[in-house]
Amino acid sequence: MDIKQIQDLIRFVAKAGVSEVSIEQEEFKITIKTQQAPTYVNATIPALPAAAAAPAPVATTVVEHAAAPVAAAPAADASNYITVKSPMIGTFYRSSTPEKPSFVNVGDEIKPGTVLCIIEAMKLFNEIESEVSGRIVKVLVDNASPVEYDQPLYLVEPM
Repeated sequence: MDIKQIQDLIRFVAKAGVSEVSIEQEEFKITIKTQQAPTYVNATIPALPAAAAAPAPVATTVVEHAAAPVAAAPAADASNYITVKSPMIGTFYRSSTPEKPSFVNVGDEIKPGTVLCIIEAMKLFNEIESEVSGRIVKVLVDNASPVEYDQPLYLVEPM
């Protein structure tokens, strides 16, 4: 593996959001670690013949652990609620620092512009504001968990 391939791999790891990648070959071993929340990736790289000039294709399997709900599900029909979804991929935080209280909790009334959470993406902390008025019924993601684009974050009872 040459320096250009290593640099490309580092850029890929940073963009993919994984926290650690290890590659082992007969004569080569590399581990790249970041400070991002862990996402588990198992990669199998076929052995390259010594004369091969092009890198072999990589087969990857991503295993994500589902986040447990923070609050108990209400008995009412969920179709009456508005679902607040993540506008981006990143790490979900309920407060600005671990020492500070959550921006919103179950039972809190919100209005447009109310900060609901922070999503960290590539070391940028993005405040996610409400676009609706209502009352928080359920928090669907654990603090410091990775979230995907369009993943439900909160259930809101409209007011």
